[in-house]
Amino acid sequence: MSKKNNNGQKPTKEFVFQKKNYLFLFIGIAFIVLGFILMSGGGSDDPQVFNPEIYNFRRIRLAPTLILIGLGIQVYAILLNPHKKNKE
Repeated sequence: MSKKNNNGQKPTKEFVFQKKNYLFLFIGIAFIVLGFILMSGGGSDDPQVFNPEIYNFRRIRLAPTLILIGLGIQVYAILLNPHKKNKE
């Protein structure tokens, strides 16, 4: 985005995202990656043998919850406006 100076000089170019946005983006990515890592595994070497380990708490509840939290953090990071001034 460009901002005009009060003196009528050339507009200065500025990035839309700032350091705070990128910090939240990386935190969200870490949550998503951790969720997918926790979801992996639990399979069986023999397809004829059932392995009940695939339905444990970690794969059914924890990992998808971490992924959804990570996606929520991503949305927050995109919508965060670091230029907004606090009203006090």
